[in-house]
Amino acid sequence: MTAICPGPEAAKQPNHEVRPELFSTETKSQSSDRAMDLGLAEDHFSRPVGSFVASDIEQLKQAIEECKRLILELPEHSERQKDTVVKLIHLRLKLQELKDPEEDEPNLRILLEHRFSKEKSKSVKQTCDKCSTIIWGLIQTWYTCTGCYYRCHSKCMNLITKPCVRSKVSHQSEYELNICPEIGLDKQDYRCAECRAPVSLRGVPSEARQCDYTGQYYCSSCHWNDTAIIPARVIHNWEFEPKKVCRSSMRYLALMISRPVLKLKEINPLLFNFVEELVEIRKLRQDILLMKPYFITCKEAMEARLLLQLQDRQHFVENDDMYSLQDLIDISSGRLSCSLTEIHTTFAKHIKLDCERCQAKGFVCELCKEGDILFPFDSHTSVCHDCSAVFHRSDCYYDNSTTCPRCARMTERKQEEPFNMPKDL
Repeated sequence: MTAICPGPEAAKQPNHEVRPELFSTETKSQSSDRAMDLGLAEDHFSRPVGSFVASDIEQLKQAIEECKRLILELPEHSERQKDTVVKLIHLRLKLQELKDPEEDEPNLRILLEHRFSKEKSKSVKQTCDKCSTIIWGLIQTWYTCTGCYYRCHSKCMNLITKPCVRSKVSHQSEYELNICPEIGLDKQDYRCAECRAPVSLRGVPSEARQCDYTGQYYCSSCHWNDTAIIPARVIHNWEFEPKKVCRSSMRYLALMISRPVLKLKEINPLLFNFVEELVEIRKLRQDILLMKPYFITCKEAMEARLLLQLQDRQHFVENDDMYSLQDLIDISSGRLSCSLTEIHTTFAKHIKLDCERCQAKGFVCELCKEGDILFPFDSHTSVCHDCSAVFHRSDCYYDNSTTCPRCARMTERKQEEPFNMPKDL
């Protein structure tokens, strides 16, 4: 192979100055020009039959150092300096390719309940969740878990020790409801709660970082100072300020955020006394549940798919007491109140104005027999808990203190049934 890098003797020769003309298209005979030719021609590093030997890596390193020196010597912001920077990047990419050659990798790998899918993206903005270094998509093979979106190099997969967070979500869909339940570094034996690497508050050998969700301490590889809204702080303090959490907690909270697992009236019933928006949302949800029987028996409503307006919050048409963390976030911002009020108006309009079949299922107050047709979701009505009859609230039926005529009639019929049965012959 022709020498393409100046030897030690050449480096000692006097009057050997690096000039900006080194990167011109003209052919040069100086040894420094030949050193810079390494890797700057597009076809120079085309892979020959076989593989590169170790000397190729050393020559690349020499060319990289020469490029770095030239960048410092060339005029600032000049075109030649910019071209040199680009060529330096190309040389480093080629060096990385030699150190970590691409191998044939399977498209799907399963490890610790992770389902890793081979990525085809060439983006260089991703970071490996295991080694915390940049993933060079142009030259490195990398995978993403389709369940928890854990990203890592192919070479880092055998080092993974943390199971997939989605499996925890599937088997144990509940939050830690104590605010930052710290147990102390001594209980963790001064080790990272995830990878068991030694940690300390002094940062030697690694900084101990606390996760506000679990209360435990993690190393800098497992805790990147990501932030997330903590469910326990929302439920007990109605506090939505994001706190620092470890990587596994961040992924767990991201997967759980839309799951309706919070029963507020059992966890913290006093919250409804201090947050007016929660009371408003609860009333809207109760009304929607009263509207649901109209829709499931109405052909027009089924064709219009009115209930699909709540497909992103399916639990709203199933119960009125379960909330997701996303629900509480949207309640705090006012977004949920606006959208749910609009849906409530659309539903009520169909039942009371647009559909004759639904209108026919309305009620007339049996106590005063006056006024318009009543519906159980009207704000001025009361509903009998036993027979679901609807009455005016203020003047006729209030707090079940009045006897329901419909219930009395049904009770009377049940008492008369034994006497009306035919006698056996």
